[in-house]
Amino acid sequence: PQKPFFPVKMSSFQTLSMESTMVHEFILVGFTDSPQLQVVLFVVFLMIYTITLLGNLGMIVLIKIDPQLHTPMYFFLSHLSFCDLCYSSAIVPKMLLNFLREDKTISFAGCAAQSYVFGSFLDAECFLLAAMAYDRCMAICKPLLYKITMFRQLCVSLVAGAYTIGLVDSLVHTHFTFRLSFCSSNVINHFFCDVPALLALSCSDTWLNELLLFITMIVVEISTTLLILVSYLYILLTIIQTRLAEGKQKAFSTCASHLLCITIFHGTLLFMYTRPSSSYSLDTDKMASVFYTVVIPMLNPLIYSLRNKDVKNALGRVMSRNYFSSSLY
Repeated sequence: PQKPFFPVKMSSFQTLSMESTMVHEFILVGFTDSPQLQVVLFVVFLMIYTITLLGNLGMIVLIKIDPQLHTPMYFFLSHLSFCDLCYSSAIVPKMLLNFLREDKTISFAGCAAQSYVFGSFLDAECFLLAAMAYDRCMAICKPLLYKITMFRQLCVSLVAGAYTIGLVDSLVHTHFTFRLSFCSSNVINHFFCDVPALLALSCSDTWLNELLLFITMIVVEISTTLLILVSYLYILLTIIQTRLAEGKQKAFSTCASHLLCITIFHGTLLFMYTRPSSSYSLDTDKMASVFYTVVIPMLNPLIYSLRNKDVKNALGRVMSRNYFSSSLY
């Protein structure tokens, strides 16, 4: 049931809301009110989140401890796994908890923190995917110049730039979203504190927020998507010129898997964040959000890494080394 509340003046949270009114907490509706279906969804999402944790944490540790994976490609992959862990963990544990209890509230500060962490690492992942596409393009199309082009300082700068843009951009959206007034309802028809859902809930004029979202999508989404598409276009052209049929088939399979993951990721983001709040479809957008908040973080280590021969060999070396060490005792 919806909890009554009254707008109050800000006292201790003035950095996010200066002169507007705010609520003490929000209520996250989630997916369903059926207790039986909530149990089923809890089990499904718990399994997905467990695979996400094991896959991404395992990838980070494996890349860290195996010297043969200390290359630009796996350097970017380790940070991609880190981003997946961060923005997925900002949402899924709270969602799982809400499946098991009747009180589905989240504090105003908690909602702002969730939105900020999610937005920061989601933006960073967009730029990391673009950097990875560029890295593969250089490795396949210009192999003789690869080590010169993708030197360590450049890779570190690309990753640092991705995190910096993500943190700053998310701070702007979080500030302008949580300084709005929410004076008619505190019930969010979503499973997390998503910006479009909050804009649809606000009784303030949200044109500036919608403009900022649109600009962000143009700058971040369009630029990174174009870089990815151009990189893979060059890769495909190089593959076509390759004479070995086996090499062609393997390269095409890898590119197709990567492009499928990128299409789902960027497609759902463009669908969610380029529309005005007046066209916000609650149930449809909740289903779309599942892809980039829950499913993609699970698929990334599978698509980008676990199908990779180098990763399998590295895993075999680590396991055999641990087995040999334990057998000595």
